[in-house]
Amino acid sequence: MTVAPSGPEFSIQDIPFSYRGSWLNISPVVAEKTYADDLHLVSHQTGLHAVLRLSPEVAGTTVVATPALLTWRTGPGRIEAVYDGPDTLRIRGRRLGLRVAAAANTLTPFSGTYLYLDPVDGAHVFTSYETGRRYRITVLDGAVRRSGGVEALGSADRFLDLPGDQPWEIAIEEYATARRPYTASVTFDQLRHDRSSEFTAFVDAVAPWRGTDTPSAELAAYVLWSATVAPAGFVTRPAVLMSKHWMDKVWSWDHCFNAIALAAADPELAWHQFQLPFDHQDASGALPDSVTHSEVLHNYVKPPIHGWALRHLRRRLPQPPDRAALAQTYDRLARWTGFWLDARRAPGHDLPHYQHGNDSGWDNATTFDDERVLETADLAAFLVSQLGCLADLATELGEPADRWSREAERIRTAMLRDLWDGERFTARSPHTGRRRASRSLLDLMPVALGADLPAPVADALARGIDAHLTTHGLATEPTDSAHYVADGYWRGPIWAPSTVLVEDGLRRAGYTGIADDISQRFLALCEKSGFAENFDAETGAGLRDRAYTWTASSYLILAAAQEERRVRGG
Repeated sequence: MTVAPSGPEFSIQDIPFSYRGSWLNISPVVAEKTYADDLHLVSHQTGLHAVLRLSPEVAGTTVVATPALLTWRTGPGRIEAVYDGPDTLRIRGRRLGLRVAAAANTLTPFSGTYLYLDPVDGAHVFTSYETGRRYRITVLDGAVRRSGGVEALGSADRFLDLPGDQPWEIAIEEYATARRPYTASVTFDQLRHDRSSEFTAFVDAVAPWRGTDTPSAELAAYVLWSATVAPAGFVTRPAVLMSKHWMDKVWSWDHCFNAIALAAADPELAWHQFQLPFDHQDASGALPDSVTHSEVLHNYVKPPIHGWALRHLRRRLPQPPDRAALAQTYDRLARWTGFWLDARRAPGHDLPHYQHGNDSGWDNATTFDDERVLETADLAAFLVSQLGCLADLATELGEPADRWSREAERIRTAMLRDLWDGERFTARSPHTGRRRASRSLLDLMPVALGADLPAPVADALARGIDAHLTTHGLATEPTDSAHYVADGYWRGPIWAPSTVLVEDGLRRAGYTGIADDISQRFLALCEKSGFAENFDAETGAGLRDRAYTWTASSYLILAAAQEERRVRGG
């Protein structure tokens, strides 16, 4: 399969073809870091599962993907796919046949796909143990040339062949147990027009400022639009998954960046993004580590950046939340903060601690090399910011605010007293009191407090951050560190969230020059390498999951702010 280059079109190798609200996509990605030769229909209900293999009858077809239409082409032959709503695809062929086959050949009592011909409407139906759903193939034009594996048990090739010598069109639906026979109420071309119009309207709302200086804005918007799913399972609201590749979850800090990016354009969707993890808040006040269709994990948490994020979100919302929504958010944020103050502080300690690097979101940062249970300055700084947000909310709602302000000052004082070494922050074991410095960018993250830091501390942090800046952006571990790993997750690569948090903190602390530099380099990086989960700090190459929404959101956040500064002349 030859893949068309990126541009106004996008590479199907990097970004799946999907539709807002759908749990389906078409992609060669069939498992974590696993790419098939053929494109597959993939469902994210109960997890990432490749259900059907889509194989043109002629090898070496070129695939062209746009937000509205996916095309296989070779010579005069064409196969085109478009979404007819969130759970249905229409696919048609002209002078090119297609095999639609079960992704796996083996059917067991607990796994695999079964194929039968439905006597009710004559459609072929694949059933999937992995997703617990059915996939009905209805022929709208032409005829199935050949089928195989119908009602077969055990190992078998289960497939339908569509002909290359006559036009054909089919509908593929994902559903649970039964639904009325499919009828085509809209033409294929009208569907294409409708999908294009819907996406254009979304882009116009999300990035009305886009222009030649922000050439990746439309693609960033598509990554968000296409990764959005309708409520289902444990996903209680419309949600932007981190990806419709293998990172098909909502983690409890990733969602903040998507909420901020969407706030001005789609405030309802943005509000849902912020609130979704709070729907699964436990009795202690903790947020889950992650939420997805069929799983809520509580074995870790994520850092409390939610006060910082809520301030940014509210500044961008076109209308303020009503009092009831604000009161609910205040209660949720207070309980989340209470978790850190009550359950994550050792007796007699002012500072809370992480139990593992995963709690920080920086899973394997060098800060955690010697010990995992640590009091860290980034955690303290995020809590100070969140406590300040709670104090503001309390005042707005007519609630007592002093307790939040006092706690913020207590933690801020302890952070500077117990963790600052004069040049950077250290981490401390709550068991032994031993302090240790690392070269991780994580130790510089209190810069997110901006002007709330003492000037000498802010100045030292700015100098330290400058040492992490490569041609492409902020390396999470300096490239000259003995612990630097090019594709080492948080041990070197550039990440979107750290970039946005640092850029914002530096700007609010008055270091606009380096903030501008960080922003411009990150924008250029995305324009060169797309919206990967993270990037090689030295080459700028995209790494890991290549269609990551918080990266796309961070591009939109920084690009919108850059354009706003340009317009106001500062």
